[in-house]
Amino acid sequence: MHLIGKPKGVFNFDAPFTGKDLILNREISWLEFNDRVLQEAENPEVPLLERIKFLAICSSNLDEFFRVRVAAQQRLMELKPRERKSILFDPEEVLERIQQSVIRMQSRLEQVFYKEIKPDLAAEQVFLHHPEQIPAAWLSKLTELFSLKVLPFLTPLMISKAHHAVPLKDAFLYLAIRMKSVNQADASPEYALIELPTRVLPRFWEISFNEDTSAHHIFFLDDLIRIGLPILFSSLGLRVTGAYTIKLTRDQELDLEGEEGGDLADRMSRSLKNRKRGDPVRFIYDSAMPLDMLQFLVRHLSVGKSNLIPGGTYHNFSQFSDFPELNRPDLRYPSPLSVPCPELDGEGLLFDVIRGADQLLHHPYQSYDYVLRFLREAAIDPHVRSIRITLYRVARISSVVNSLITATMNGKKVTAVIEIQARFDEENNLYWAERLKDAGARVIFGELGTKIHAKVCLVTRVEHGRPVRYAHMATGNYNRQTARLYADDGLLTANKSLTAEVFRLFRLIENPIGSFIFRRLLVAPVHIRKQFEALIFDEMQRARSGKVGFIMLKMNSLTDERMIRLLYEASRSGVEIRLIIRGMCSLIPGVPGMSERIEVISIVDRFLEHSRIYWFGHGGRDQIYLSSADWMNRNLSRRIEMAFPIINPQQKQRLKKMLLLQWSDNVKSRRLNAVEPPFDDRPLVRAQFEMFDLLRSEMTERIREAQ
Repeated sequence: MHLIGKPKGVFNFDAPFTGKDLILNREISWLEFNDRVLQEAENPEVPLLERIKFLAICSSNLDEFFRVRVAAQQRLMELKPRERKSILFDPEEVLERIQQSVIRMQSRLEQVFYKEIKPDLAAEQVFLHHPEQIPAAWLSKLTELFSLKVLPFLTPLMISKAHHAVPLKDAFLYLAIRMKSVNQADASPEYALIELPTRVLPRFWEISFNEDTSAHHIFFLDDLIRIGLPILFSSLGLRVTGAYTIKLTRDQELDLEGEEGGDLADRMSRSLKNRKRGDPVRFIYDSAMPLDMLQFLVRHLSVGKSNLIPGGTYHNFSQFSDFPELNRPDLRYPSPLSVPCPELDGEGLLFDVIRGADQLLHHPYQSYDYVLRFLREAAIDPHVRSIRITLYRVARISSVVNSLITATMNGKKVTAVIEIQARFDEENNLYWAERLKDAGARVIFGELGTKIHAKVCLVTRVEHGRPVRYAHMATGNYNRQTARLYADDGLLTANKSLTAEVFRLFRLIENPIGSFIFRRLLVAPVHIRKQFEALIFDEMQRARSGKVGFIMLKMNSLTDERMIRLLYEASRSGVEIRLIIRGMCSLIPGVPGMSERIEVISIVDRFLEHSRIYWFGHGGRDQIYLSSADWMNRNLSRRIEMAFPIINPQQKQRLKKMLLLQWSDNVKSRRLNAVEPPFDDRPLVRAQFEMFDLLRSEMTERIREAQ
């Protein structure tokens, strides 16, 4: 783990330890997380096409990091010196460390692609061709392909004599073209930019040359354009001497407060248009580019020196997520068979099953189709009167929204709470909001500055003349696509006290002015922070009285300073604390006298660890909550979030087994701030793979008991 200088007013890392709080800078912690993602791309034991996927994830993560976190640091630089005194970390120092770390990371991205993945692909008869290595016999076919398929989408921007800033789009790829006059040898170079049309054309092209059919010949769109450049510029009397890929990343923060008039949706639409003109925060360029050309571009793009990141021939590794499938399952992880849930697999209504007992689901180990079936049955069941649901990140093709539209057509009262402030999903969510409105659903948007992040659905059904409520509460979004890749948990329940409080939560969302009391659910911003603090204090009191204090928490991010201080105090009180943190972790474990009893691991594997599980020992009477909320200030104080208790003893036991299985992972887990032995003699445990076995074993036991 890395520290940035001396955090102001928190802890002097050059002085002897004094027992004060330690806080790791969240931006540096995030980069460490992305480093763990990159390690999967570098790992030769990971299947080859999966390594490409991790390259894509690492690159995509960096794109968002610069658009949001680096942009925020640059805005902090604009504050006056007295205004910056309250900032924990010096933004100038943070930006310097970020640039150093990202340059190293970009170099490793290039290294693993060019030196490892590309040669390994060639060994598998998958060839990524560069123009300089293409056999002459292929050029006529490639040139024809360029003229027919690519050329119609190209519009060069001549910038040699431009006296204004060049309007490059955020995160788009461009070829920067250097040319010389055919007739005037001593003339200055001419420059042009070509936007790669990746919105309408694929980045990768698999082309057959009637040779060995077992070989796959793949070309970058970039290189097809390079091959065709003489055709594009020959009529201008210009000869191309170089073509270099560049990419500009811009500040993507939305200024909704600066948009006056209209409702939140109108202001969002206007602000999305302004987002395209955000300040530059990163400029990646081909390091083979001549210096004078780089200086010319930097000047015309208004890019600062601290924003320059040298790269290789190709950028936007994020688009490697669209790499051809190749029909080579041997180069991917095997597709696992989801574990069935016997109780939900019958032909009867799910409502009857849920009314009999809570159903706890774990995706993608168990199919997300159970949740979709719940919504589909609610949409067509004549006894259902209303459906309420929160939608944070909606899929581009959404089975969930289609069920809601069907429900309105069948006369159900549908209320959809859609968060249009979900970063980078704003346009998609606005689109589905309009479709739902058109269908007759009631659509509610969150208040400016207060995102609705809770994941919950409430169905009201009339049974024997009385309303009965059914709820689905989850740690992840209502999104079938991500449910195949993200490890999340969800609960289907008809428990009266829980569903009554879910109904109260929707009342809070619809009218946040009122006073609401929650006894079973932990709700932000009402009291989730106080309730979590009380649970920690309870473990501290047990430890101080000589009893066992135990806390095990799993979340995406832990950055809230107040909760970190409390965990430090709990450790000093004798509480054993285990943390499974996928991403940012500003807590520093293992510090003598402060966090000796805190251990932190992070798991990066095939599925994205996304669930939040909070387990408090409670003197042997375990209290376990599932939640959509990380322990970040925004989640605990500025969002509408929810944590819900697991009541069923068997389901509690299952979650404990799952957490302990993850804790024992010694294949894909990384232990933070700890010296690991070079090896140990424990049997290898890969939690994500063994999770299937754990759930299958429990399923078999439930079937045996039912018989």
